[in-house]
Amino acid sequence: MNFIPPDFAPASSEIFMLIMVCVVMLADLAAGDRRYIAYLLTQTTLLGCTILTFISFSTESTRTFHGMFVDDSMADILKLMVYGTVSAVLVYSHSYISDRGMLKGEFFSLILFATLGMMVMISASHFLTLYIGLELLSLSLYALVALRRDSLVATEAAMKFFVLGALASGFLLYGMSMVYGATGTLHVSQLAQVIQSGASSKEVLVVGLVFIVAGIAFKLSAAPFHMWAPDVYQGSPTAVTLFIGSAPKLAAFGFVMRLLIEGMGEMVNDWQGMLVILAVLSMAVGNIAAIAQTNIKRMLAYSTISHMGFLLLGFISADANGYSSALFYIIAYVLMTLGTFAMIMLLCRYGFEAENIDDFKGLNKRNSWYAFITLLLMLSLAGIPPMIGFYAKFAVLQAVVNAGYIWLAVMAVLFSLIGAFYYLRIIKLMYFDDPETIEPLVSNSNVRILLSANGFAVLALGIFPQGLMGLSLYAIQNSM
Repeated sequence: MNFIPPDFAPASSEIFMLIMVCVVMLADLAAGDRRYIAYLLTQTTLLGCTILTFISFSTESTRTFHGMFVDDSMADILKLMVYGTVSAVLVYSHSYISDRGMLKGEFFSLILFATLGMMVMISASHFLTLYIGLELLSLSLYALVALRRDSLVATEAAMKFFVLGALASGFLLYGMSMVYGATGTLHVSQLAQVIQSGASSKEVLVVGLVFIVAGIAFKLSAAPFHMWAPDVYQGSPTAVTLFIGSAPKLAAFGFVMRLLIEGMGEMVNDWQGMLVILAVLSMAVGNIAAIAQTNIKRMLAYSTISHMGFLLLGFISADANGYSSALFYIIAYVLMTLGTFAMIMLLCRYGFEAENIDDFKGLNKRNSWYAFITLLLMLSLAGIPPMIGFYAKFAVLQAVVNAGYIWLAVMAVLFSLIGAFYYLRIIKLMYFDDPETIEPLVSNSNVRILLSANGFAVLALGIFPQGLMGLSLYAIQNSM
């Protein structure tokens, strides 16, 4: 039998990424003390992947590697968002990691390996590729959290992350095996056909679905599977916390779309109820627990949990409008997270970690421009118009109301009002309290320009959301 090689073109960006990870590691080894070479090569890699993804961009869905890998509009758009997010993370983090001895090849190669895992998750159309992408991302994140081996807090956070992550991966793998046992296929597209035909054991499928949803909830840090997030956010170096809290959420969205919507969309009545419980618990736990926090990273971890509850509202609606609203929401969330953690790193200085909410005291007196950018970010996270956060919440609430879950929308609004308190508290500290130090904020021009653009994007996309909303709807409609 003749071997027919697969079409490598749809996976060209992944292949390029893998090659460049090896190049970055070898170049860092040869560069010696010239650590900037690894940074430049990493940014070049992301730019190269962007160009390759643009070249292969198509409105048609292309499958390769025997149907295990799919390249469609949603995959391309999510990957482009991931490249941009990771690139921004590196720009924001450069001074921080340089001051703390983390500007080395290991950091950049792990970032690129994690990015490769996200790319595989986004384009996976088979249980094996979904799981491989997820584990590549997870293992890279565990190592990134533990990268500062001299920090007991970071080591403890990495151990908690690893143990709980392994448990969640076990849930996911066990659920996938049960679904395979019930349907006899690992292909996402074939799985949908088998479920639709009714030629599978419904009871076994539902049990497998429960384990899969539990695994997904852990990766999204949705309650009650959120217990890792506050400790990992607090214990990780702030640059790593920024990375964990941003780009992987885009990949998690793609993961949910591939597995639940494309593969198990016919079981919507079964997973819809599970997501309702996860959404309500996430919004309740996240918003209420965040009020009591004095550590800013821990507060933002609970904020993330509440935002994941809002994200799930889009999936609960179970239609193209809801899915596109969820995509819009996750993009808005990533944009707000980037700016917020960038401000935290700006407040950090050599030998000092800005981890307490009180570190924002009197920021307006130290630097009025950065205080204004932070004001925009906090208002957006609170969902106050005309910021992008308001429109993102409005979109998912509208989708869930159209699906008939009016009570759920009312609860979401109430929890959002509770959540506004801890964001407005940051604004109060910046503008009405005296600073604890008068030391000026030091930043390079790249960070100033990017952070200013980040803040104004939060405002502009809230006033003119049509373009991003249209792009989100286009991505969903061309992949379903």
